[in-house]
Amino acid sequence: MALLIIPIICFVIPLAATQTCQTPDDFVTATSPGHVIIGGLFAIHEKMLSSEDYPRRPEIQKCVGFEISIFIQTLAMIHSIEMINNSTLLSGIKLGYEIYDTCTEVTVAMAAALRFLSKFNSSREIVEFKCDYSSYMPRVKAVIGAGYSEITMAVSRVLNLQLMPQVSYESTAEILSDKIRFPSFLRTVPSDFYQTKAMANLIQKSGWNWIGIITTDDDYGRLALSTFAVQTTANNVCIAFKEILPAFLSDNTIEVRINETLDKIIAEAQVNVIVVFLRQFHVFNLFSKAIERNINKIWIASDNWSTATKITTIPNVKRIGKVVGFTFRRGNMSSFHSFLQNLHIFPSDNNKALNEYASLLSACAYVKDSDLSQCISNHSQETLAYKADKDIERNFSLRNDFLWDYTEPGFVHSIQLAVLALAYAIRDLCQARDCQNPNAFQPWELLDALKNVTFIDEGNSFHFDAHGDMNTGYDVVLWKEIDGHLAITKIAQYDLKNDVFIITDQETKNEFRNLKKIQSKCSKECSPGQMKKTTRSQHICCYECVNCPENHYSNQTDMDHCLLCNNETQWAPVRSTACFEKEVEYLNWNDSFAILLLALSLLGILFVLAIGIIFTRNLNTPVVKSSGGLPVCFVILLCHFLNFASTGVFIGEPRDFTCKTRQTLFGVSFTLCISCILVKSLKILLAFSFDPKLQNFLKCLYKPIPIIFTCTGIQVVICTIWLIFAAPAVEENVSLPRVIILECEEGSILAFGTMLGYIAILAFICFIFAFKGRKLPENYNEAKFITFGMLIYFIAWITFVPVYATTFGKYLPAVEIIVILISNYGILCCTFFPKCYVILYKQETNTKSAFLKMIYSYSSHSASSLATSHVSLDSTSSNITAANPSTGGKPAAWQESKDLQPQAFAHMCRENATSISKISPRKRISSI
Repeated sequence: MALLIIPIICFVIPLAATQTCQTPDDFVTATSPGHVIIGGLFAIHEKMLSSEDYPRRPEIQKCVGFEISIFIQTLAMIHSIEMINNSTLLSGIKLGYEIYDTCTEVTVAMAAALRFLSKFNSSREIVEFKCDYSSYMPRVKAVIGAGYSEITMAVSRVLNLQLMPQVSYESTAEILSDKIRFPSFLRTVPSDFYQTKAMANLIQKSGWNWIGIITTDDDYGRLALSTFAVQTTANNVCIAFKEILPAFLSDNTIEVRINETLDKIIAEAQVNVIVVFLRQFHVFNLFSKAIERNINKIWIASDNWSTATKITTIPNVKRIGKVVGFTFRRGNMSSFHSFLQNLHIFPSDNNKALNEYASLLSACAYVKDSDLSQCISNHSQETLAYKADKDIERNFSLRNDFLWDYTEPGFVHSIQLAVLALAYAIRDLCQARDCQNPNAFQPWELLDALKNVTFIDEGNSFHFDAHGDMNTGYDVVLWKEIDGHLAITKIAQYDLKNDVFIITDQETKNEFRNLKKIQSKCSKECSPGQMKKTTRSQHICCYECVNCPENHYSNQTDMDHCLLCNNETQWAPVRSTACFEKEVEYLNWNDSFAILLLALSLLGILFVLAIGIIFTRNLNTPVVKSSGGLPVCFVILLCHFLNFASTGVFIGEPRDFTCKTRQTLFGVSFTLCISCILVKSLKILLAFSFDPKLQNFLKCLYKPIPIIFTCTGIQVVICTIWLIFAAPAVEENVSLPRVIILECEEGSILAFGTMLGYIAILAFICFIFAFKGRKLPENYNEAKFITFGMLIYFIAWITFVPVYATTFGKYLPAVEIIVILISNYGILCCTFFPKCYVILYKQETNTKSAFLKMIYSYSSHSASSLATSHVSLDSTSSNITAANPSTGGKPAAWQESKDLQPQAFAHMCRENATSISKISPRKRISSI
C-alpha cells in the first residue's frame, strides 16, 4: 500500500514572536494523559497579529487578544473530563485531552486537525495516506469543537477522512446537519434553522415587520442570513437592509465596514429592530461605536454573544437600547462554579492558556474588577513571560469570582453534554473491550456508538437525532438594568418542537408587552376595516392603507386583503370590520303603502257589496234587466270581489301556497269576469244589429253558458299546466346589497305571459263587440261603457309590462296590485256605476215606458236612416202607417211591446226596420 507521509514538525510554527516551535507539543494549549484522548478546539485568542495585509510565508503568526469567555470554555471541558474520571461511569478507564487554540483562524485550526489525525504512538508525528482507514489509529479518538461554524466546517472536512467524531458545542450553521457532506459531525446545540425560526417568530409576535440584519462574510453569516430571510418571509417580516462585515478582525477593512453599517442604521430611521449574527469581538466594536453615535435600537442577539459579559460591561452600553437574545439551555452550574472557586495554578500544570491568564492577571493586579477585562484585553496584545511565584498564585486565587462573572452557562452546559455523550459512547464500546489499551477501538467505531447513544443528565434524556443535532431548545434572555448594572435575565423558553415561547411569570409577560410598544414598521399599521395596498416598486411591508370596499371587511390590523362577505346572506358597508346579516324584506302588512293598497281593495269590495245590494233591491227594473239579469250581474260582481280579494294574497310573507294562489285566483276570476262581459257585449250587438248578415252570424255565435265555460275553462287549463310543470315558488332575491327580498318567482315567464295574454285576447274581442254597439240609446248604452272599461284595462296592463320588468325590490308585488286595482276599478265603474246612477238618481227613466220610448226613438231613427239610404224618409213613414192604421200611425211594435222586455222589443223593432228596408222605392213614392 502506498503511503504519503506528512511531517507535522515542519508545519507548526511558533505561537509567539519571541519563541520558536521546537517540538509539536509546543503547539498544544493544554494536555492531560489518559487511555482515551479527546481533542479540543477553542478560539482562546481573537486574531493573529500580522504586519502585512496577507501572508507571504507559510507560517502561523502570533495570536493576540485573549478571550476570557473562551478560556472559561476550555476550563469547562477540562472540568467535565475530570468529573468523568472521578466517577464510576468509565471504571478503570481514564480520559485524557489535547486542547488547541485556533486563534479564530481556519489555518491554525487545520494545523490542529492534522495533529489529531497523526498516527498514534509513532516515533515520527506523521499523517499517513491510505485507501482504507478502518484500522488506522490516530492520535485522538474524538474532537470537541470548534466553536465557530466557519472553522468547524473546515476541520470537519479533514476529520471526515477517518470518520473521526467531531462534537461541537457552539457551531449552529444549518448546513452542518447535512450528513452527506459532514458525516462525522455532531453537535449538542440546535441548528440555526430553529434559532432563525424562533427569532422570526419573536419579531412577528412583537408586531415588527421592518428590520435590519448584520452578519459576517463567511459560511456561518451567509447561511444564517439565507435561513433567516426564508423565515421572515414566512412570517410576513421584511428585511430593510442587510449589512455584512468581514469575518475576521485581521481584516483591515472591518473598521470601515462597521462605520458604513452604522451610517445605514442611522439612515433607516424607521428600522428600530436589528438582528445581529456576529462574533463577540464584532459586536464589541460595533456597540462601542454605536454608543458614540447615540444609536438606540432593539438588538436581537444570536447565541454567539447574547450572554457575553465582555459586551455587557462596555461602558454606557445601556445607551444602545434593549437587547433580546437567544442562548442555549443552561444546566446545573454548581459543580463548575465550585471548580472555578478552587482553581489554582501550579508550575507543573501543562496548561498554557491558564499560564497566560495568570500572567495577564498579574499585570492587572492593581486594577479594579470593573476594569479588569479591558486591562487583560490591552495587555494580551503584548508578549508576557509567566512567572510562577506566590504573588501570582495569590492574586490569581483572589480573583476567581471574576471568571464566574464571565461564564456563559449555555456554552458550558453544551460542552458538558459533549463530554458526557462521548463518555457514554465509550462506555458502550468498552463493555466488551479492554479500553485501557489505546488500540481497543478506532474513531469510526466510536462514531457509530455516539450516533446511537442516549443518556440522562439532571433528569433529562439526551440523544442525537438523524441529523446529528441535539435539539435542547433555547432560553430567551433580556439585558436589563438592575441596581445600575446591566444584568442578563431569562424571560422565556423556546420550545423547538411546538414552536412556542413558554412564559412562566407575570413580570416576564410585562417585559414582552413593553417590547411590543416599540414600533419597527415601514408603514403605519392599517386599522380593521382597511387593507394593505402595495405597488410593484415598493417592498411588501411598505404599503398604503385603503378602505375595504362594500361587501368586504377586515377584522384585524394590517390585513393583506379584505375578506368577502357571503353575498347571498351578508353585507358590509365601506371600511367595515364585520359582515352584517341582510334583512329579509317583503311587502309587509305593516307597510304604509301596503295599507293604502289594502284600503283601496277593501273600498272596492265595499263598492261590490253596495252594487249587489242596489241591484238586488231593484231586481225587476229595466236597468237591472238590461244588464243581463241578476245571475249574470252577480257572477260579474263575484269576479270583482275575488279580484279585489286576490290583492291581499300579494301582501305578507310569501309562501309556496300564496305564490301559487295569487296568480291563479286573479287569472281565473278576471277571465270569468271578462267572459261574462263578452257575452253581454255579444247580446247587445245582437239585439240592436240591423244588418241581416251580421244578425245571422251573431245568432249562431250567441251561446252564453258555453261561451263563459269555454273561455274560463281555457284559462283554468293554462293555470293548471303552469302549476304542474313550473309552479310559482318562494325565492330569495339576493341581488340587492343590503337586503334579501323574499318574493314569488313565477316559475315560468311564458306561462305567466300566456295567462295575461289570454285575458288580453278576450278583452280585445269584448272591446270590438262593445265598440260596434257604442251608439245605442243613451240610457241603454252599456256597450259604450264596456268600451271605456276595456280601454282602461289595456292602458293599465300595457303600462304594467315595462314597469314590472324594470322594477325590483319588495314593492314589485305592489305594481301588479295597482294594475289589478286599476283594471278592476275601471271595469267595475264603467259597467255598474252608470246603472247605479240611473237607479238612484234618475228613477223616472228606469221605467218600461221610458225605456220603450227611448228604444222606439232609436229604432225609428235607425230605420229612417236605413230607408233614406234607399229612397226617402217620408215613404218610410207612410209605409209604417199603412202597415197598421189601427195604431194611429205609430209602429206596431210600440203597442205590441208593452209587456215585452226592452231587448225583446228592440229585436221586434229591428225586424220591422228590416221589413221597411225591403219596400221598393216606387211603392214608397206612390204612398207619398
